[in-house]
Amino acid sequence: MYKFKPIFKSMLWGGEKIAPFKQVKTDQQQIGESWELSGVSGDESIVAEGPEAGVSLPELIERHGAQLLGATNFERFGMEFPLLIKFIDARQDLSIQVHPDDALAWERHRSKGKTEMWYVVAADEGAHLRSGFSKEVTPEEYEASVADNTITNILADYPVHAGDVFFLPAGRVHSIGAGSFIAEIQQTSNITYRIYDFNRRDAQGNLRELHTEQAKGAIDYAVLPDYRTHYEARENCGVELVKCPYFTTTLYDLTDSITIDLKEKDSFVVVICVDGEGTIADSAGEKLPIHRGETILVPASVDGVRLTPAGSMKILTGLID
Repeated sequence: MYKFKPIFKSMLWGGEKIAPFKQVKTDQQQIGESWELSGVSGDESIVAEGPEAGVSLPELIERHGAQLLGATNFERFGMEFPLLIKFIDARQDLSIQVHPDDALAWERHRSKGKTEMWYVVAADEGAHLRSGFSKEVTPEEYEASVADNTITNILADYPVHAGDVFFLPAGRVHSIGAGSFIAEIQQTSNITYRIYDFNRRDAQGNLRELHTEQAKGAIDYAVLPDYRTHYEARENCGVELVKCPYFTTTLYDLTDSITIDLKEKDSFVVVICVDGEGTIADSAGEKLPIHRGETILVPASVDGVRLTPAGSMKILTGLID
């Protein structure tokens, strides 16, 4: 099992919650994102401790291949780790954006698309986010709404609270709102089309680049009655939140130990602690402490893990099923 060094990203809209949440000290400010597990070129995660400390995630894949990723994943993704795991702290509203699907991302960028999900770890009073259109619009009406600064009027806007979940397939227009603290699981892709940025300026006084026209062809204009993911919270068992071709995510709200059987899973498992602390032990006899804000990569060769809370602990898992 592996822990990695976080990659902190200072952002125009970032806050000061991530470092204390993760219980780490840093002088870096306005940290909007902590990349917990990344194989993105130029931002590859580095093993933090243990016998392979200092080894990058791509090097781990090179060393261990299917034993790390799973045979099907290794055949499908090769040397590319297929998921990107983040914590996001929005002090201000993030830009309104959309991500292309696999076909369009490959055509335009020779990249994977970006489907993602959000788990709301914490939310300030009044925190919100936007996901999807609130009414039917044409591509031309979308474009006009960006030009006249009314695009927020046609998006579904949700107040959010800890435990809320949103699934965002590629093509869905979205924006994380001020006061939201999010755990994000997504495809390994950094392709983002920024649609609207509230006319904010950077430290040099420049407006950030918009990709309104590129986004026009990437957007899914379908309207849903509700863009939230609804689930029944239960203690001491797994509650599946999202199952899609790119990842399956499950929530464990623990007050007692639980064993997760992985013998039938041909995949690595990402274990993300979003609250509390405890231990994780694998079938090979390795045992690691884990606390709020930590992420652990469990290799596909492991047959099972036992999660033991110290009091209580909330865990998200991500794998490719």
